[in-house]
Amino acid sequence: QLVESGGGLVQPGGSLRLSCAASAFAFRIPTFSWHRQAPGKERELVAVISTAGDYTNYADSVKGRFTISRDNAKDMVYLSMNSLKVEDTARYYCKARFGVTDYWGQGTQVTVSS
Repeated sequence: QLVESGGGLVQPGGSLRLSCAASAFAFRIPTFSWHRQAPGKERELVAVISTAGDYTNYADSVKGRFTISRDNAKDMVYLSMNSLKVEDTARYYCKARFGVTDYWGQGTQVTVSS
């Protein structure tokens, strides 16, 4: 089970930190990623982090502004978002991947507006 939190309304240029709490994975450690979906658009990958946290990758649109991190001791993954833009408005989803099996959270809404 994955539960996201931390979304909300923020002005352009502002910051938010999303959190995703993982549970019931029986001590398995997945690859985590964040995805987002804006109204009328397909869901897109935002950032991914390896099991040990030593590898990360980002969509070009968020490079230099977003940072993905994880705390395996707490079964948490985070997405720090800075310099937010109106086009970052979307529902953000956390995903855990074990091999070829994916688990998704319910998402948290991020709205960037003045």
